[in-house]
Amino acid sequence: MKNYALLALVCALAACQQNDENRDRAAPPAATETNPFEFTEASGDIPAPPASLEMMPVQIALSRLGFSPGVIDGKQGDSLKIALRGFQAANNLEETGKFDAETKAALGRAPSVPVTRRVIIPASFAQQQFFPDLPKDAADQAKLPALGYRNLVEALAERFHTTPETLVALNSSDTSIGAGKSIIVPNIADVMPPRAEDKVRGWDVTLAMLGVAAEQPEVVRLVVDKSAGWLRAFGEDDRLIAQFPVTTGSEKDPLPLGNWTVKGVARNPDFHYNPELFWDVSDNKEKQILKPGPNSPVGVVWIDLSKPHYGVHGTSEPATIGRVQSHGCVRLTNWDAAKLAGMVKPGVKVEFVA
Repeated sequence: MKNYALLALVCALAACQQNDENRDRAAPPAATETNPFEFTEASGDIPAPPASLEMMPVQIALSRLGFSPGVIDGKQGDSLKIALRGFQAANNLEETGKFDAETKAALGRAPSVPVTRRVIIPASFAQQQFFPDLPKDAADQAKLPALGYRNLVEALAERFHTTPETLVALNSSDTSIGAGKSIIVPNIADVMPPRAEDKVRGWDVTLAMLGVAAEQPEVVRLVVDKSAGWLRAFGEDDRLIAQFPVTTGSEKDPLPLGNWTVKGVARNPDFHYNPELFWDVSDNKEKQILKPGPNSPVGVVWIDLSKPHYGVHGTSEPATIGRVQSHGCVRLTNWDAAKLAGMVKPGVKVEFVA
């Protein structure tokens, strides 16, 4: 893997995405007991995040407590307001969505951690197969061995639950990235090496690539609120233990309100592309089977529901969660979908409300 300037790869990624309207990973080397995808600490100065990322400490704290802000970008956006409301609900505070004095005090009782860290990019992570020219058409995508990351900066952004632009803001624009190079990243919670039982379909590698722990708290019911834009997960005692921002349906494909159940969880699933299920695609198109990967139309996870053709899944465009419409299903960032997959099992109740 050659070394590249961070800003150059961000610009290249932006160009690719402008030409890839279909939200649609190559299989990296298999993980071992020594976890070749571990990002170890690097020496060097770590300057404070710029003023433009002033809300990053709050996002980091909420993320570590289970209330996902979606992408960690340091901004005061809708996803942060949603995460604050979830934290407030779990702590018996008024759900204002504001970082008010009461919320600040409650959040301040959680263990304090640095906002960012400097890490070394492992060779196995940097040398995975990339797909810089992901095709737009499903028939062309079906020819690929996987729907992998376009380049290293996209992979790094997902690993640390952020955006390419945020990585540039935390580092200098000419920061060199590649195997063995160091980079400043958001200080998301560290995870244990993947477990042997998670090797099916390379799920252990996916967890390591996304910085998600295999072990998650069990939930008994999920609630998706269309107007509020969140998915809340409740435990046995009906305690709110996690919340994620979501995208839910559209006018053409509205969220199917009502009560459903989880039928199963497909990790690193193939995507069965059926034009007849999409109102905006000609029925003359042929059905296709797309290989797994983070740039699959359903991301890295499909949580199947009792409502036919509906599920909860990941996405290839994490920054769009809550900002664009979907084809009726519930979309999360890949890292949030991977976390949720570890929480649910068949029979978990799912309620869709307006």
